[in-house]
Amino acid sequence: MTVSTVEYIRYRIAAEQSAQFLAAWTRAAAQLAAAPECVDYELARSEDDFENYVLRITWTSTEAHLEGFRQSDRFPVFLAEIGPYADAVQEMRHYKPTAVRGRGSAVPTLYDWAGGAEAFTRLTEVFYDKVRKDDLLAPLFAGLAPEHAAHVAAWLGEVFGGPTHYSDTQGGHGHMVAAHLGKGITEAQRRRWVDLIQDAADDAALPTDAEFRSAFLAYVEWGTRLAVLFSAPGAAPPAEQPVPRWHWGAAPPYRP
Repeated sequence: MTVSTVEYIRYRIAAEQSAQFLAAWTRAAAQLAAAPECVDYELARSEDDFENYVLRITWTSTEAHLEGFRQSDRFPVFLAEIGPYADAVQEMRHYKPTAVRGRGSAVPTLYDWAGGAEAFTRLTEVFYDKVRKDDLLAPLFAGLAPEHAAHVAAWLGEVFGGPTHYSDTQGGHGHMVAAHLGKGITEAQRRRWVDLIQDAADDAALPTDAEFRSAFLAYVEWGTRLAVLFSAPGAAPPAEQPVPRWHWGAAPPYRP
């Protein structure tokens, strides 16, 4: 995982200047949005004391900020907007994220939304039943171990935010990738895999809401395209990596 740099800038802006300050940062933000060195940004205002603001900018690295963005043609335009408020800055520092991070339960995981372990067990059982009957995929999966579907259920469960059963018993991402080395998976087989697992999701009664299915398909597309890449002749396995953890993306679960 790439470790980015987070810059925090704290301002104290007099109430009578707040409108102009917000307008200036709105204009300046266009330069951040266009900067390849910038990951994201957010300006927050204190609820307790309206004169206090905190700006968070995530940079790809400290060097990218100082030697990239600040040396670019965008910086003079940016500085012209926010420079007048330099005297109001109370803190301006770069921070590196620590390992203390996570998500709360305000938004359910895809795993919980789908129905937990039972849902992914149903999914893989239905899916591999379809695979065994499919002319295009059956040869690719010939000789599957009886526990294969359970292992894939554990993998998908962990990917979508469930327990770390796959990591604990099988290994990380590299272990899954290694199972595809030398298989020579074709694009036609990949596409059939995608189609069948979507059919299996229907038959296994996984949620059909647009938000879940778009996140589900996003992972399926990503995972199957990596499988094709690493199954090609001469492909080298990646360095050992943790199991990816998939989230909702742009569309969180819909709640009327």
